[in-house]
Amino acid sequence: MLEILTPDEMADADRLTIAGGVPGRDLMEAAGRAIADRAAAMAEQGASVLVLAGPGNNGGDGFVAARLLAGQGVTVRVALLGKREALTGDAALAAADYDGPVEPLTAETRLDAALVIDALFGAGLARPLAGSVAALVNRLNETEIPVLAVDLPSGIDGRTGVVCGAAIRARETVTFFRSKPGHFLMPGRAHCGVVTLAQIGIAEVVLETVKPALFDNQPDLWRAAFPHLEAAGHKYDRGHALIVCGPATRTGAARLAARGALRIGAGLVTIASPPEALLVNAAHLTAIMIARMDGAEGLARILEDRRFTALAIGPAAGLGEDTRNAVAACLESHAAVVLDADALTSFADRPESLWQLITARQAPALLTPHEGEFARVFPDIGALSRHEEDAGEGTQMSKVERARAAAESAGCAIILKGADTVVAMPDGRASICSHAPPYLATAGSGDVLTGIAAGLLAQRVPLFEAACAAVWLHADAARRFGPGLIAEDLPDQLPAVIKNTIIGNFF
Repeated sequence: MLEILTPDEMADADRLTIAGGVPGRDLMEAAGRAIADRAAAMAEQGASVLVLAGPGNNGGDGFVAARLLAGQGVTVRVALLGKREALTGDAALAAADYDGPVEPLTAETRLDAALVIDALFGAGLARPLAGSVAALVNRLNETEIPVLAVDLPSGIDGRTGVVCGAAIRARETVTFFRSKPGHFLMPGRAHCGVVTLAQIGIAEVVLETVKPALFDNQPDLWRAAFPHLEAAGHKYDRGHALIVCGPATRTGAARLAARGALRIGAGLVTIASPPEALLVNAAHLTAIMIARMDGAEGLARILEDRRFTALAIGPAAGLGEDTRNAVAACLESHAAVVLDADALTSFADRPESLWQLITARQAPALLTPHEGEFARVFPDIGALSRHEEDAGEGTQMSKVERARAAAESAGCAIILKGADTVVAMPDGRASICSHAPPYLATAGSGDVLTGIAAGLLAQRVPLFEAACAAVWLHADAARRFGPGLIAEDLPDQLPAVIKNTIIGNFF
């Protein structure tokens, strides 16, 4: 289930389901049953459970779970935020069906249970936790009591993943129908623990009305677009990628990108090398070719060969006018272009001129910034990139929203890198990848990603699918290698990753 629903979209799914004849009480009963089942699996037989119930439907889910667990002989306590008589709608009905003890939730609520169910607030929370609730959350986080969160750990903004004042650190989370952005975006993802997706009676048909445009970046999202080799195929059928190299003392980044492009399946890969770097590159390369590049004019002459189907420029290219001119030569070509690192930072004081070059072309363009580079070329959007502890009430843009705004502004695709890498398109389509391991935090790994993306675009994979596939395969290569990873290891993991992820599904 690849779709990710924002809190507003999830509310629409609930509303459409209820309007279609499914009572809201039935949805709450199913949600509470899923919570109780997971709680029973987490807690040892005879263990006590404390349910922290909020004043809304999340609290109602908690009351259902409390009733079902008590019916199984589990010792249950419910601590309610607010008064029982103040509950309304389905939550009030769920509370009325529970005949066990209910105590007021305070900063000093006893935390003497073997398991805590966090049913305070769900994914729709957009205001900071404060007062007694924040104090209790902080106390709970200081204990070793496992927490099962309902929908999303309380204190996490479901839209942005930001911590609102304070937030529960859960061992597991149960959410419903579809995952929410806060399950994927940092730091929310780190607070969720293991996430279980439960189906509670919401029909798939509601997605036709909700029309989500955000997806979990998994192979099912892009596998059908992955290049499929033909028995009579030729190397030029698989595309020709060109990687632009920097000066002699900084050639490694281009070679990393080139190996990524070649390993992902490009039929040919050439490095466009400054004259002073030719011998350095020649000493390191075998299957990857080298073309002499005398500045931007020389690059333009190389690109007159229309057999080049994708280009990448930026990794260790150098900062300044020479790189800007080389970027312009790339963007004036017929090929797909990937811009990274120095190709972006060189335009930090004049990003509009870069966007003009991009929007004037017909071929695909992809930017692959990390957060620092993003802030340099999108200063108005990048200024909103911080994961603040005290986020304003719904005012902060999420990483997805920032990437989408940047893609629309630049007129091209964006890979906004990080532990929660986002791919965004100008038309609003976006994905989040939660597959990346921490091993990728090593020098040069982004250069390999640039090459992988260029290699897929060289094979004429559609832009969104190429960007998403590059991100996931890059992450899976790092997972496959494990601890001790350096960037040079990534390309050599790609054949096994492709075999396991792609080829096994075709043959």
